[in-house]
Amino acid sequence: MVEQTAHIRFVRGSNPFATKCRLTVLNTGTVFFWLQEYPLRQQREIPAGLWDRQYAKFSLYGFLKNLRFFDPYLILFFLEKDITFLQIGFLFSIREVTIYILEIPSGIIADTWGRKKSMIVSFVSYIISFVIFTFSGSYILFAAAMVFFAGGEAFRTGTHKAMMFEYLRLRDMDTYRVEYYGRTHAWAQRGAALSALIAGSIVFFSGSFQTVFLFSIIPYCLNLLLMVSYPRELDGAGRQQEDMSVKSRTWEIMKEHVSGLASMITVKRTRRSLLNFSFFDGVFKAAKDYIQPVIQQFALAAPVLLVLSGEERTAVIAAVVYAVLYLISSWTSERAGRLVTWYGSHERALNRTFAASCAVVLLTGIFLEVSLAGIAVLIFIGYYALHSIRRPVAVGYLSMQIKNSMMATGLSGESQFRTLITAVLAPLFGWCADSFGISWSLIVFSILLSIFALLFRIAPQPERFAADS
Repeated sequence: MVEQTAHIRFVRGSNPFATKCRLTVLNTGTVFFWLQEYPLRQQREIPAGLWDRQYAKFSLYGFLKNLRFFDPYLILFFLEKDITFLQIGFLFSIREVTIYILEIPSGIIADTWGRKKSMIVSFVSYIISFVIFTFSGSYILFAAAMVFFAGGEAFRTGTHKAMMFEYLRLRDMDTYRVEYYGRTHAWAQRGAALSALIAGSIVFFSGSFQTVFLFSIIPYCLNLLLMVSYPRELDGAGRQQEDMSVKSRTWEIMKEHVSGLASMITVKRTRRSLLNFSFFDGVFKAAKDYIQPVIQQFALAAPVLLVLSGEERTAVIAAVVYAVLYLISSWTSERAGRLVTWYGSHERALNRTFAASCAVVLLTGIFLEVSLAGIAVLIFIGYYALHSIRRPVAVGYLSMQIKNSMMATGLSGESQFRTLITAVLAPLFGWCADSFGISWSLIVFSILLSIFALLFRIAPQPERFAADS
């Protein structure tokens, strides 16, 4: 908070310079982040009027949501249960297919019956999933837990962003979507960093990866209570049509949403944007957790913490790596708006970060193949950072092309494309990992990522903001 306040004073002062995050990809594909001072004529700060109680609630939501203590150990937990990478891939696919089936209906329910109710259903579904993971040990029950987890994702994804963008629209602050979302998303990454350290302590003292699911119930119960406190005005347009019957309101919104989704697919720029974001995030979701066996490999081979057992070393090193990873992601997320300013447009920022990610994944696979797991882990952290700085830009850019009255369904539509792609790629990655090793899986996926980057490159065009009709 001190750093943030100092920066605001600096921008408001007479000095025409500001600190900006620059991203450079060298010929070798190595990615570096550094701070450099130079004039920023378009640098914007969020108006003071938006730093209110609701901003604190949005930030707290993200912070609590990312207290998912199982995240750093999910793959290791499944491996501990003698599940192969291919079977893990199918579990991820079950999760994604369920999300795909529920995504659009959940968006319609959110915009029809109220977004708060949708979020409450989401957290109840998450909690049921964690209970199953905690007390079960069979593959079938894990699949059932994935279904409930997917229900939580489907009812949450897009809905909370729609509430946030509705809040900005009601205050005529639509133009600050990237900056506002980036700031709140940064708090989510800070929560993830703290989660990694707490998770490491849980695994270290309990001696089991399964215990982390039990402790994950606590922050999700708190988030459920937080949702109840959200103002009614963020529930969406459907809640305001009291003169219409429930049946008529549902039917009208369904027709509007089907028409809106059809227009999103038929409009070339929107369709290309959807495919660009979906393929980038789909590959990321399919590959991101496979860094855990790499961390374990490094922990067992590195001559550090030798007084601890192999599992204890894995718990400690994974906790530290994930904490650093999420702190860096938080730092980059806060600077998403600056990335757009640096490149001059949303499109150029999105295309460049896509290309940089291809290089990072390729380098991770190469260093892992030559048995340099430590360097591979460090480089893969850059992949998380690129995803974190790119996501607010992508969400803000896409929200400019969606009507506010159907924001939840529009953003859920983007998530639906992403989950479908992940559902296809997750078993493929698992099969490659079982057959050829994680290193070659990453190399293959970097090639796929490069193909997607070329096929779905976004051409710079004048931007417009969505408006209600």
